[in-house]
Amino acid sequence: MYFNHVKFTVLDLEKSIKFYEDALGLKETSRFETPDGSFINLYLGDRKTGFRLELTWNNGREEPYDLGEESFHLALTAEDMDAAHALHEEMGCIVFENPMMGIYFIKDPDGYWIEIVPEK
Repeated sequence: MYFNHVKFTVLDLEKSIKFYEDALGLKETSRFETPDGSFINLYLGDRKTGFRLELTWNNGREEPYDLGEESFHLALTAEDMDAAHALHEEMGCIVFENPMMGIYFIKDPDGYWIEIVPEK
């Protein structure tokens, strides 16, 4: 077995795509749209690994999804931690920093936390 993807369900697909492109440099690799328009599965990749982030949009959904207690998250490695931090600070999406560990977290438009870790 090996990792394939992780799924986040989003309310505004275009807003989420823009966030992941701007904040993390992820690009669309593929998408599946149902013939009846009930949902879209869109996959984003980092152009470096085979791992993908699936964004699922459900037609008609207006209320935010229950994210539990924000006890899970996605982690990405920053090749240039200072540049990444400056970008995320400018975007206003940093929600928690742990200087002792050298990491920080950003939050996407739906409230999902993404951990940013330095390249080791």
